[in-house]
Amino acid sequence: MCKRCKINVKTWLSIVVAGYLLILIFIQPVSGGPAAVHQLFWNADTTAPRPDTTKGLADTTIKKKTDSTSRHIDSLKISKDSLDAPVKYSAEDSGVLVVDTKAFYLYGKAKTDYKDMQLEAATIGFDQQTQTVKAFGSRDSSGNPLSKPLFLQSDMKTVSDSIFFNLKTGKGQVKNTFLQEGELFVNARVLKKVSPDEAFAGWARLTTCNLDTPHFAFRTRKMKIINNKLGVSGPAFAEFEGVPVPIGIPFGLFPLYKGRHSGILAPAFTASEDFGLGLEGLGYYKVINDYVDLTTRANLYSYGGWNLNLNSKYIQRYHFTGSVNLTFQNTKSLNRSGSSAEEFSSSHSFMINWSHSRDSRARPGTSFSANVNFGSTRFNQTLLNNPFQNFQNQLNSSISYSKDWNGKVNISLNANHNQNSVTRLVNLNLPTANVNVVTFYPFQKKDQVGTGKWYEKIGIGYSGNFINQLSFYDTNFNFRRMLDTLQWGAQHSLPISLSLPSLGPVTISPSVSYEERWYGQRILRHWNTSGQKVDTAIQKGLYTARQMSFGLSASTRIFGTYKFGPHSNIIGIRHEIRPTISLNYKPDMASKYFYNLRIDSTGRQIRVSQFDGGVIGPFGEGTFGGISFGVDNLLEMKVKDKKDSTGKATRKVKLIDGFGFNSSYNLMADSFALSNINIYARSTLFEKINVTAGAILDPYAIDNRGYRVNRLILDPTKFKFGRLTSGNLAIATQFQSKTRDGKDPKEKDKNIPVDPFMTPDEQQRQLQFARANPAEFTDFDIPWSLSLSYSLTFNNVLKSDYSGFETKTYSSANFNGDFSLTEKWKMGATGYYDFSTAKLQSFSMFISREMHCWQMSINVTPIGLYRSFNITLNPKSGILRDLRINRSRSFSSY
Repeated sequence: MCKRCKINVKTWLSIVVAGYLLILIFIQPVSGGPAAVHQLFWNADTTAPRPDTTKGLADTTIKKKTDSTSRHIDSLKISKDSLDAPVKYSAEDSGVLVVDTKAFYLYGKAKTDYKDMQLEAATIGFDQQTQTVKAFGSRDSSGNPLSKPLFLQSDMKTVSDSIFFNLKTGKGQVKNTFLQEGELFVNARVLKKVSPDEAFAGWARLTTCNLDTPHFAFRTRKMKIINNKLGVSGPAFAEFEGVPVPIGIPFGLFPLYKGRHSGILAPAFTASEDFGLGLEGLGYYKVINDYVDLTTRANLYSYGGWNLNLNSKYIQRYHFTGSVNLTFQNTKSLNRSGSSAEEFSSSHSFMINWSHSRDSRARPGTSFSANVNFGSTRFNQTLLNNPFQNFQNQLNSSISYSKDWNGKVNISLNANHNQNSVTRLVNLNLPTANVNVVTFYPFQKKDQVGTGKWYEKIGIGYSGNFINQLSFYDTNFNFRRMLDTLQWGAQHSLPISLSLPSLGPVTISPSVSYEERWYGQRILRHWNTSGQKVDTAIQKGLYTARQMSFGLSASTRIFGTYKFGPHSNIIGIRHEIRPTISLNYKPDMASKYFYNLRIDSTGRQIRVSQFDGGVIGPFGEGTFGGISFGVDNLLEMKVKDKKDSTGKATRKVKLIDGFGFNSSYNLMADSFALSNINIYARSTLFEKINVTAGAILDPYAIDNRGYRVNRLILDPTKFKFGRLTSGNLAIATQFQSKTRDGKDPKEKDKNIPVDPFMTPDEQQRQLQFARANPAEFTDFDIPWSLSLSYSLTFNNVLKSDYSGFETKTYSSANFNGDFSLTEKWKMGATGYYDFSTAKLQSFSMFISREMHCWQMSINVTPIGLYRSFNITLNPKSGILRDLRINRSRSFSSY
C-alpha cells in the first residue's frame, strides 16, 4: 500500500479528499475511474458539503462541439457500484483510500452508520466494487484480544471475531459470534445473516446465563433465528458447567417475542393419593386485541377429576379495567370415609370472580365498581395444593353504582352477597339503595356580610337506605322457598345541627335527630306449653317505627408536660387529655313494639321486639335522659436523636396513640341506669409492635343463669369497674435485617414499580400465589425477616334455646419468616395456629437455592386438608421457565 495515500482523519480529511477528487473529475472520462470514487465519498461522508447536482440532472445531455458539421453527445450517469444512502464514519487513528482498487480502510476504534446498521471495530475495510464490508478486532502484544467487532441491525446485536457483510444484499457472515436475542444468549462458530430479520447459526451454544462461561447451555449443530419471533434448532444436548449430558432433545423451539403474544402454557406434573397422577396448568394464552386477553388453564388427573379455569383481563386506559375468572371443577377422589361402597367420591363445583373498576375521569360524578366472588360453598375445600384457600369459609361480593350531583346529593345502588361454606347459608342483598344529602343551611344568606346570625348556622342533612335480602341454603335450593325468605326494610335519618362559637377552650355543639324505620315483616314469638318451646310466627306487611333524640355536647383539650434534666436523653413527656360530655334526651317511642316472652318452663320472661331478626334492627325501648361522657388520652415523648452528630436534633416517640373510655348514665331510668363501659387502647411500641385492644364492662351483677340483676358491682376504690362481657386484642409486628449492602429494606421497596391498573382481585390472586410458592419470591439480599400477629376475641352471648349465656372465644396466631443459611441458601416457614381448637391449622415451609441463572425450590406442606411437597429446579428466564425438573406429591388429611 502506498504510504503517500495515508492521511490522518483528524487533519481535514474531507477537504483534502474533496480537492483531489475534483481534479480527477476534469482529467478523467465522466463515466469511469475515479468518478465512482467521487460518488462513494460524497455518499460516505455526510458531514462534507455535497455539490448541487440538480441542474445537471434536469438537463442530462452535455453538448460538445467537435467541428462545424458534427456534434458528439455524452450522458452523465450514476455509477452502478455507488450506495443508495449516505454513510457516516469516523476513526480514532487514520483512514486509507486506495484509488486503484476502490477500497477504503479505517483504523483505530472505527465506527460506521449506514441505514439501520451500525458497525464498530478496530479495523473496517470497504470494497466498493463488491459492496463488501470487512471488520476485525485487535490484539495486544501477547496475542490476547483487546476488542471485537460490534454489529447492530434492527434489534440484533452481535460481537464477533470477524465480520464480512454486503451492503447491497444485506447478507453477511460472522465468525465466533456472540448474539443476544431478548433473554437468549447465542454463541455460534459461524453465523450467516440472510436478511435483516433472519440468520442461520452453525455449531451454536444457547443459554440464558449472561456469564462469559455460562453455568448451562444447549449445544446444537444448526439453528435458525428470526428476530423477535422464534429460534428453531435441530437436535440439542445440554451441558452444565461445560460437562455435556448424554440426554438430548430432538429439536428446540425458543420463543423470542417481546411484549404480549399468544402461546401455549406448559403444565407441571403432580401426584396425589386422592386424585392420582396429574397435569396442572396446561393451557393457552390468547391476545384478543390491545384491550382484552384470555388465559385458559386445565388440571387433569388420572382418577377422572379435572379443573378448567378461564380468565380474561380487559383494560381501556382512562375508562375502565377489570377481569373475569370462571372455574369449573369436577372432583373425583378416593373415598376414605368408608360410609359408601363406592371407591371414588365425586362432586361438581364452580366459582365466578369478577372485578371491575371505572376510572373517575371517564364520567366525572359517577362511579361503578364490582367485586364478585360467587360459587359453590365446597369449592375452596376441594382445591388441591392451596392450603390458604382451603380454609376460607366466607365468600363476599359487591356491585356498586353511585351518582353525585355537585357534591350536594349522592345516591348509590348496591348489590351484596355473602355465603358461609360451613353452614352453607347464602344471603343476597339486592338491591340496596343509599341516598345522602350533605348538610345544608337553609337560613344562610347567599351573600354573607359581616357576622351571621346564630340561626343561619342551623344545618340540616338527610340519609336513607333501602334494603332487600334473600336467603337460602345451597344444599336445598328452591326458588319458591327463596322468595318466602324475602325481607325488606328502610331507614331514614334527619340530623339537625347548630354550630356555636367556642366558649374559650370549650366547644359547644347542640343537635337534634329524627329517625324512622320501615319493616316488611314482624316476628311474633310465644311459649308453646304443650311442646315446651318457643314458637315463631312471621307476618308480612308494612310496619313503621320512629325515634327522636336531642343533645348538647361540650369538648375541650387539656395538655400537661413533664420535662427532664439537661443531661437526660429524654427531653420531656407530653400528655394530652380530650374529655367530652353531652346531655341527651330520647323519648320512649318504641316500647309499644316490645312485649314479654316466656322462654322456659320456670316462667322466666325476657323483653323482645317484634322487629328482632329483621334486616334492620329495632329501636331500643325506654326513655333516656341523661349524661354521656368519655375521655381520650394521648401520650408522647420527645427524645434526643442519637443519629444527629450536632446533638441538637430531636424526635417524637408516641407511647400511647389513644387510650380512653366512654359510657352514659340515664337519669330517667328506674333500673340499669348506668350503661356498659367501653374501654379501648392503641399503641405502637418501639415503632415496631402494633397493639390494639378493647373491652366492654357491664357494671351490673348477674344471677346463677347469667341474667343481669339491678345491683351495681362498680367499686373504683378496689379497682373494680364491672364485669367483662366482651373484648378483643390484636398484636402485630415485623422485623427484618438490613440488606447486605447496609441499606434499609424500606428504601428498596420504594423502587418496586406499582401497577395502577391492577385490580384488588388480581392483587389477592398474586398474594395467594406468592404464599403458595414462597421460594419463587425469595429476596436473598435480606438475610432474615420475621412477621408475627396474634388476635383474641371473646363475647358473652345468649344461647339459642334461651337457657342462659355462653362465652365464645376465638384466638389465633399467624407467623411468617425466613432466614439465610448462606448467601445462596434460604429457608422459611409460614403458618396459622388456632388456639380455640388447639391445632396448627396451616403450616408450610420452603428451602430455596440461588444458582445465578437457575433456581431450586422445595415447598413442603405437612399440615392441612391436603399435605404436599414439591421440588422444582428450573431456569429463571421466562423463555426456558417451562424447562423444569418437577417432583410433586400430595396426600389427604381426611
